[in-house]
Amino acid sequence: MNAASETPKSGFDLIKWLLVFVILSLVVVGNYIYELGALERAVAIVVLVIIAGVVAGQTEKGRTFINFAKESRTEVRKVVWPTRQETMQTTLVVLVATVIMGLLLWGLDAILLRVVSFLTGLGI
Repeated sequence: MNAASETPKSGFDLIKWLLVFVILSLVVVGNYIYELGALERAVAIVVLVIIAGVVAGQTEKGRTFINFAKESRTEVRKVVWPTRQETMQTTLVVLVATVIMGLLLWGLDAILLRVVSFLTGLGI
């Protein structure tokens, strides 16, 4: 059984996606054609993008995405975030490890440079 037979498709989904494409194309083309002020241009772009989002949300894939976003938001609420002290300690550990690795790599690079200079006879 394939995925296409499991999810019923609306005949209007293709039309809705074409409408979304046309609206977003209008945003791009209209931004270059019309000489509006920055505020009017920004408001027009935001309104047209919201309209395109609403139309896309009416499709099967759009409803699936909205459902996924709601479930993701619920899962993010369950996350136990670290305290400020834990964050600072972890950041300090990462910084110290980065400095140590940087110094080790710098030292290894200097040693290898000396070895290659000695072997090739080039005074670098």
